[in-house]
Amino acid sequence: MSHAVDDLYVLIIAGGRGTRFWPRSRSDRPKQCLSVGGEHSLLELTIARVSALVDKNRILVITASDMVDSVRENVLDLPPENVLVEPEGRNTAPCVGWGAVEIGRRSEGSDAIMAVLPADHLIQNESAFQAQLSACAEAARASNALVTIGVPPTRPETGFGYLQIGESLGDWGEQAFHRVERFVEKPNQQLAQQYVNGGAHLWNAGMFVFTVEAICDAFRTHLPQTWASLETLQDGSETVEKVYPELERISLDYGIMEKSTHVLTVKAGFDWSDVGSWTALGEHLPTTEIGQALVQGGIALNSEGNTVYAPEKFVALVGVSDLVVVDTEDALLICRKSEAQAVKDVVAELEKRGRESLL
Repeated sequence: MSHAVDDLYVLIIAGGRGTRFWPRSRSDRPKQCLSVGGEHSLLELTIARVSALVDKNRILVITASDMVDSVRENVLDLPPENVLVEPEGRNTAPCVGWGAVEIGRRSEGSDAIMAVLPADHLIQNESAFQAQLSACAEAARASNALVTIGVPPTRPETGFGYLQIGESLGDWGEQAFHRVERFVEKPNQQLAQQYVNGGAHLWNAGMFVFTVEAICDAFRTHLPQTWASLETLQDGSETVEKVYPELERISLDYGIMEKSTHVLTVKAGFDWSDVGSWTALGEHLPTTEIGQALVQGGIALNSEGNTVYAPEKFVALVGVSDLVVVDTEDALLICRKSEAQAVKDVVAELEKRGRESLL
């Protein structure tokens, strides 16, 4: 295995519903279980990407009970017990905490390192990613810091959080690591442009590496009530079903990372996309006569800059620009590219109206 790391475990978070990918992403077939113009799903690609670093027995996938069947179809040949099923969603801090407890149990008290990765991101330059993940494991072991991979911003994105980077703290694995001065909330357009121009901020891509000991200590310090409940899983005195409703509903970023003072980052040396909206997906669809599109063919008259997903249809566009058009068996989405982040609001409205068949 290239860049193989002893005692490294990987926890892949696959519990999101991908509501900004409606109508293709549904509760029984969420975004991470879909492919992006290729043969394999995003989850399958994530598992394959880390398989060069760790044995399949040390790759865990955590997901929600309402999507577990779909997720199990996409975990390649992982052992069945490596799919952890949350009784209910409580955001990312509880699932990382449970993952830490489980990895601590499986590693039998050794100084295990865990990487936490989203299941639904697209990464090119896989060997560069693997080298950086290996370097992060080295840095986490040597420094006992919480380590994150930050992505150099390519545009003034308002949909991401940012990391403000500080002084250089040394090299591990031939990679330069810097102190994270602070985590920054999603900025407005003007502030995002300043971050891009200034060069001192990176996108927070939600990729973390730490020793199990370091993350457990962070839970004890910053989320003590949640950790007290998780410890009952550690000693086997309680079940996940009993404990989960007691856990705080909070993200790892808010609950742990933003409060921690010893956080390191390395600049991503690979192409990355969270494929977080139909507009973002457009960058990865084939370039066709009608724009970035997956279609059976098409004609565009006086139209430009459109993203179209209608794999079973011939599509004609007349006099329209900068639109997203998504066609599925039972639903049709049309929106301006600038409004693509608001597609999640459609899902919220469908829930309100009780349209379960469309969720």
